[in-house]
Amino acid sequence: MSFTVVLVGRPNVGKSTLFNRLVGRKLALVDDTPGVTRDRRAGPARLGDLSFTVIDTAGLEEADRASLWGRMRRQTDEAIAKADAVLFLIDARAGLTPLDEHFARHLRKSQKPVILIGNKCESRAAEAGLAEAHALGLGTPLPLSAEHGEGLALLHDALSPYARDDDAQDAIDHPLRLAIVGRPNVGKSTLVNKLLGEERQLVGPEAGITRDAITIPWRWRGHPLELIDTAGLRRRARVSEKLEKLSAADSRRAIRECQVVLLVMEPDSILDKQDLAIAEMAIDEGRALVLAINKWDTAEDRAQAMRRLKDRLEANLAQAKGIAAIPIAAKTGQGLDKMMGAVLAAYETWNRRVPTAKLNRWLEEAAARHPPPAIRGRRLKLRYAAQVSTRPPSFVLFASKPEELPDSYSRYLVNSLREVFDLPGVPIRLSLRKGKNPYAE
Repeated sequence: MSFTVVLVGRPNVGKSTLFNRLVGRKLALVDDTPGVTRDRRAGPARLGDLSFTVIDTAGLEEADRASLWGRMRRQTDEAIAKADAVLFLIDARAGLTPLDEHFARHLRKSQKPVILIGNKCESRAAEAGLAEAHALGLGTPLPLSAEHGEGLALLHDALSPYARDDDAQDAIDHPLRLAIVGRPNVGKSTLVNKLLGEERQLVGPEAGITRDAITIPWRWRGHPLELIDTAGLRRRARVSEKLEKLSAADSRRAIRECQVVLLVMEPDSILDKQDLAIAEMAIDEGRALVLAINKWDTAEDRAQAMRRLKDRLEANLAQAKGIAAIPIAAKTGQGLDKMMGAVLAAYETWNRRVPTAKLNRWLEEAAARHPPPAIRGRRLKLRYAAQVSTRPPSFVLFASKPEELPDSYSRYLVNSLREVFDLPGVPIRLSLRKGKNPYAE
C-alpha cells in the first residue's frame, strides 16, 4: 500500500462506518453504543484510483493510562504515530463538543497532517456544525456522510497528495471528474468517443446501450480528466426492470461523486421534465453544471430552441443562474472545444474562494442598497459573513435574528453574491446563524 490513513475522533462519530465504506466490506462492528471499537483495525482501502491502508481506532477519551480506556487511547496514539495522514472525524449534526476541541489540540501537537471530516452531513441539520468546526484550527472541514457514501470525491482529492509510488502522478495533478448524463439516446457515448478520438464506447440507434457508469482517464489540452459515461436516466415511474434500476442508481452515484455534470440534451426537447429533474439533482448535490445541446446540426428552428432554453433556465433553474449552455454536434465535433472550455470555467468557479474582507464590504453595500426588513418595529442586523467552504461556494451569515430573515431576502443576497463575485452556473449555499451578543453575560 502506498500510504497509511488513521481514523480518529471521539466515540460514536462514525469512524467504523467510514472504515467499512473505504474497505468495501463490513469488517468493523457498527453500533450506536459508544466504545464498540477497542483495538485498532487495519484494512486495504480503495478510493477511486487511490490504494492505501486505513486504520480504525477506538474513540478518543481522557482516562487513566492503566484503565481499559487508557490502553485503548494508547493504541490510538501508536496508530497516529505511524500514519501518513490522520482523518479527524466530528459529528456535524451534534456540533462541536469540549472533547472534540481537546483532541484537536492533541492532534496539532502530533505534527501529523490532519484532515478534518464533518461526518453525518446527509441533511441540512449539519450545516451549523460544519461552520463551528472552523474554530478547531484544522482548516476547512470536509462534509461527509459515511453511512450514505456522500462526499467521497472530496475525500479523494484531500488524500491524493499523500499517495506515493504508483500514485505519484495523481498527487501532482489529480483529474477533474466529469459525469456525462442525460436521457437515453441523446448521444452521450457518441460524445465520449469523439472526445477520446476512438470507438471506446458502444453506440447505436437503440436506447439504453450503456448500462454501467464507465470511467475513462483522458487529457484535454494538458488538463487531466476522468470522463464518466453514464446510463440514460428515465423518469422513475417508467423504470420497472431491475437492471435498469441498477443502471439508474449507478448514474445517480456518478453525479454524487463527480465534480462537474455535463447534461446532454436534444434541441427538439430542450430541458423537458426529465432534463430538469437531472439538472436539479446535480444542483442539489452541489455539483457544477454545464448544458450541452447535442445534434445542433440537425436542429430545424435554432432560434426557437434557444428561446425555449432561456425561458426554462429562468423559470426552473434560477438557483444556479448563469449556467453555460453550449450547442454541439457530437458526431462531427462541432462546438466541443467551446464545451470543454465551459466545463473548466465551471470547475474554476465551483472552487472559487472570496476573501473575507471583500465579502464583508459586499455585505455592507448589499444591506445599504436593500436594508433587511423590520420585525416588530426593530430592523434585523446583518453582522458579518464568511465563506466556510468551496465546491460549491458556501457562506455563513451571522445576523441578530436569522430565523426571522425572509427567504426572499436570502435569495436577494445569493443573487447579489453571484453577480458581484462572478459565480455563474454553480449552486451557492448560504446558511444563517445567530451572532453572539457580547453583553449577554
